[in-house]
Amino acid sequence: MTTNNSVLKWVEKIKEIVNPENVVWIDGSEEQLNNLREEACEKGEIIQLNQEKLPGCYLRRTNPNDVARTESRTFICTKTKDEAGPTNNWWAPEYAYDKLYKIARGSYKGKTMYVIPYAMGIPGSKFSKIGIEITDSIYTVLNMAIMTRVGKEILDNLGDSEEWVRGLHCSCDVDEENRYVCHFPQDNAIISVNSCYGGNVLLGKKCFALRIASYQGKNENWMAEHMLILGIQPPSGEIKYICAAFPSACGKTNLAMLIPPEIYKKAGYKIWCVGDDIAWLRIGKDGRLWAVNPENGFFGVAPGTNEKSNPNALKSTSKNTIFTNVVQNLDDNTVWWEGMDNNPPENAIDWLGNKWNGKLSDKKGAHPNSRFTSPAKNCPCISPEFDNPEGVPISAIIFGGRRAQTTPLVYQSFDWNHGVFVGSAISSESTAASTGKVGVLSHNPMAMMPFCGYNMGDYFKHWIKMGKLLGDKAPKIFGVNWFRVDEDGKFIWPGFGDNIRVLEWILKRCDNKIDAKNTAIGYMPFENDINLEESGVSKETLKKLLNIDKNLWMKELDSIKEFYKIFGDNLSKDLENELNKLKSRLENM
Repeated sequence: MTTNNSVLKWVEKIKEIVNPENVVWIDGSEEQLNNLREEACEKGEIIQLNQEKLPGCYLRRTNPNDVARTESRTFICTKTKDEAGPTNNWWAPEYAYDKLYKIARGSYKGKTMYVIPYAMGIPGSKFSKIGIEITDSIYTVLNMAIMTRVGKEILDNLGDSEEWVRGLHCSCDVDEENRYVCHFPQDNAIISVNSCYGGNVLLGKKCFALRIASYQGKNENWMAEHMLILGIQPPSGEIKYICAAFPSACGKTNLAMLIPPEIYKKAGYKIWCVGDDIAWLRIGKDGRLWAVNPENGFFGVAPGTNEKSNPNALKSTSKNTIFTNVVQNLDDNTVWWEGMDNNPPENAIDWLGNKWNGKLSDKKGAHPNSRFTSPAKNCPCISPEFDNPEGVPISAIIFGGRRAQTTPLVYQSFDWNHGVFVGSAISSESTAASTGKVGVLSHNPMAMMPFCGYNMGDYFKHWIKMGKLLGDKAPKIFGVNWFRVDEDGKFIWPGFGDNIRVLEWILKRCDNKIDAKNTAIGYMPFENDINLEESGVSKETLKKLLNIDKNLWMKELDSIKEFYKIFGDNLSKDLENELNKLKSRLENM
């Protein structure tokens, strides 16, 4: 399929290490993929579901010890520990290669080695990057065929170039004690061993699209970010695009596929999803920041996805989807998960493969991190610009976390550097459901803490540098918080589709159509500028949502200052300056 010498030499090298019985190159044809689906069903690797109700859909159950990303065993392997930084696990490259190749050696014996050429982004686009993943898992091949663009066309685009990312996945014994996901940003390489879970083995996803790509972006003056891309089309017709970064459990996917409330629908508003998870951003010929979604599918969390919370995500799973670790309903051979509806099946098999009666069992049928892998084009609100190789121009960047009191509903940074400070200070409070403790604060700058492929202190500096390159064409930066609560701990903002009310204010600020209050933390809305019609939110409640508590913010300063200490002398002086300026403004409140 290729004459590229660097590819052929590397494939041969890996072949010698893993010792497969056969080698199959993935050409991207539907005929080959169908054959692999049939083979995987015969081997019991996947289960075909009801093809009338769920055409092209399959179910996979993973090993119970292999159900989520393995962050404690995820490493950045750079020449020096300082290059990986204080927020990453680090191994020296020579140590990591030696350890991983020993684990991988002979692990493909009697198996087929699949070679997957894939592109992140539109093949041939200036945004696009190419990878080759080797795997022994058909499940991985089929997921990669959904999440990325795969096949011979990718190799044709690569030509003789040596600029591509090398990815090796070995299922081995799915041994959690020897499970590692290692990234070699200086070598454009990724190795994952002893896992079959998507987040650890779909090497184009977080591994390439964020950890490796963030390092590439630093060196090439672009950005790889853990951000959704959303288009908002008002009645006037001109679509404006935003990027938004949120830590987990903060409503990222719901915002990406937002359905406007009736009052906005009737007025003619539309929402277009360009991407739900990752954005690659470059400065365009016009000097503005442009973004693409480098992925081709959604790797979504199933539990909680339903007709009310995210109908567009649910519809995305209706065909050509691979479900992982959900309930199999034996009555009609379909799937179910907690939060889908209030009618769990009685004749079912749970994610562990055991008989399960959802009406009687006190155990959950689907794993809390069960997943669906769906083609992005299944989404009813997928953007017409999804396949545009030039991407879309970004008007605003939004950062958000889950805070009960401190952070207001929305505020705007004073300028780019202040916006970088806002992003660097993102934090979320834990819920009882996630940790057993309420209110434990976790810092996750730009929602990138687990995904930055190099020293995060240098990552902040890269953001500052991008702002200088963009100049007055930089997007405006905002902070949001959908999760403020009242005295009884109940959310006081409705969230979901009503978040468009905040987005509307943000875009008006981007277009300089409305004024704002100048406060200690940033520009804040005048209460009359947030449309509350038919929201159920009173003006009195909006005041609470926009309130700035000086004492809480002084405590916030201490928390940010403490967090910044981990970066030592590598922290950007610009961020130190922003912290000091915020302190001064708060003291003068």
